[in-house]
Amino acid sequence: MSIEVVSPGLCTTVQDRGRYGYQRHGVNVGGAMDTLALQMANMLVGNHRDEAVLELTMKGPTLLFQKDMLVAICGGDLSPTINKNPIKSNRAVWVKSGSMLQFGHAKQGCRAYLAVAGGWDVPIVMGSRSTNLRAGFGGLAGRMLQAGDRLEHNPQSSFSLYLAKQLEQKARGAAFSNTNWFIPFGYVTKSREAIVRVIRGDQFDDFTSESRQSFFEQAFQVSPQSDRMGYRLTGPTLALTSPLELISAAVTMGTIQVPPDGQPIILMADRQTIGGYPKIGYVATVDLPIIAQLRPGETMRFQEISLHDAQRALYERERTMNEIKLGMELTVGRR
Repeated sequence: MSIEVVSPGLCTTVQDRGRYGYQRHGVNVGGAMDTLALQMANMLVGNHRDEAVLELTMKGPTLLFQKDMLVAICGGDLSPTINKNPIKSNRAVWVKSGSMLQFGHAKQGCRAYLAVAGGWDVPIVMGSRSTNLRAGFGGLAGRMLQAGDRLEHNPQSSFSLYLAKQLEQKARGAAFSNTNWFIPFGYVTKSREAIVRVIRGDQFDDFTSESRQSFFEQAFQVSPQSDRMGYRLTGPTLALTSPLELISAAVTMGTIQVPPDGQPIILMADRQTIGGYPKIGYVATVDLPIIAQLRPGETMRFQEISLHDAQRALYERERTMNEIKLGMELTVGRR
């Protein structure tokens, strides 16, 4: 046993990068809402980027460690403490057996990701360890964590073992120790409004000129009726020039649909696989983590980007991730 769940938090689930190849059967990709934070957390503990982590939403859990472990927390700030001592995010932390890791309410952002060296060991279902809450499969018994649950981790990489040994020696008997180096995280919105880049959707030109202008010039607010399936927005009403009858077509995370009430919906990780509402835009993949960290009541503005520039931005992010990985290996002394 690695950890015992003392209290589960508001919505704590096992997630990885998702379940690909089954959308034709009606099974969505799912996976972590903020895949950038997931990947960063995994890299910090020496995992492959897509290992399973815990996704903590709005209020985090309390976890009792049953063995020494190497962990990392990335994403939103949920005030993590070990034995009531604050710990820093975005860096590797060695935790001694018997210690208690506790999270509070989200102070900044909406979701945090807890990676453990080796990744969480839950059954692989259709190529993924992600929890599909609506269908009730994947993760730990297809549900959120509950008090009394126990989780184990997979075998650790040589990098993880090497780093854990360094931090254990640094701890000198203390409950935990962390690296002096960290990955700077700057994308979680700190201002009142987030800027999200959007590619024009298939039906963009079918909206009135006023609606198209409002879409890019006015702010939208995340409504309380938002979840892992979709973010419902409130703001200027978007209207079509004339009614459309559309055949349902494939949709993806980031698709912005506009139902008859004129208030957009951004489809998120647990979206349906097809949709029939007009699509006014698509959030650029590189900016999806920004959406995932917005809480109800927070606002965003859309900024147009071309498909080419969106792909370039994603390529640049991937290159940065590879540079970070190389820098970590050099710093730890594994290169």
